[in-house]
Amino acid sequence: MTNRDLTMRRPKMTVSRALTYTLLYTILVVVALLVLYPLLFTVSSAFSKGDALAGLRVYPFQQELSLRQFDRLFQKTNYVKWYLNTLKIAAINSLISVTVTTVAAYVFSRFRFRAKKPLLMSMLILQMFPSFAGMIALYILVWRMGLLDNHLGLILVYAAGNIPYNTWLIKGYLDTIPKSLDEAGRVDGAGYFISFFKIILPIARPMVTFLAITSFTGPWMDFILPRLLLKSDGNKTLAVGLFEMINGRENNNFTMFAAGAVLVAVPFMIIFALNQQYMTQVLAAGAVKE
Repeated sequence: MTNRDLTMRRPKMTVSRALTYTLLYTILVVVALLVLYPLLFTVSSAFSKGDALAGLRVYPFQQELSLRQFDRLFQKTNYVKWYLNTLKIAAINSLISVTVTTVAAYVFSRFRFRAKKPLLMSMLILQMFPSFAGMIALYILVWRMGLLDNHLGLILVYAAGNIPYNTWLIKGYLDTIPKSLDEAGRVDGAGYFISFFKIILPIARPMVTFLAITSFTGPWMDFILPRLLLKSDGNKTLAVGLFEMINGRENNNFTMFAAGAVLVAVPFMIIFALNQQYMTQVLAAGAVKE
């Protein structure tokens, strides 16, 4: 092939690449607009003066901005109480789930015993059944324990439900940590307890942080279990309270609902902003640690 042929083909390759980039960027911009528009519309509705969505314009932030909906939210509802209830349930569930599953995963990863495989398989089988299948059994169990309309009953259900999947997840991560580190610690006089907290846990910090975040965000906007187990208005969570705010034909509180939804997203933004480094490490963790 001569230099003339190469020169003639080069503009065609450049044009083709430019068209490819243009198409990709166009698709990305369209997808970004489709994702951002509902968020911007919700934020715009939260700062509007009107009480109905019919009075809002198609384009966000075209009306006069106001804090009226937030004032109504705090004055006419138990939103602060719902917020604190949800925060308490999510935080305690995260603490219990991380503690139990981390210790269990360490035992399954580092020790050998007869019931190891049956227990792991049992937890794996439990994950195959949808949570809806056990709703009636959970309700009866919590009722028999005297924890109906009690946050403790809801926390125990959440924590127990997180054990199978989280144990498998963190066990797979601990298996990539060489056992020679444990052996070196025991040579220096450290027992299993010290090895776990001083050696294994610091290395597994990204995965532990990831589990803490997912265990926290799981109950944050869960609706079905709180709706089933909690009855009184003072014990409600955010999902149940916000749903009942707009449930019914006579309710016209969608803009106030938007104000509540905006505040719901605040903990998520703070958590992911503070733990972005650990989230990236977990997603990028694929190589065996040596």
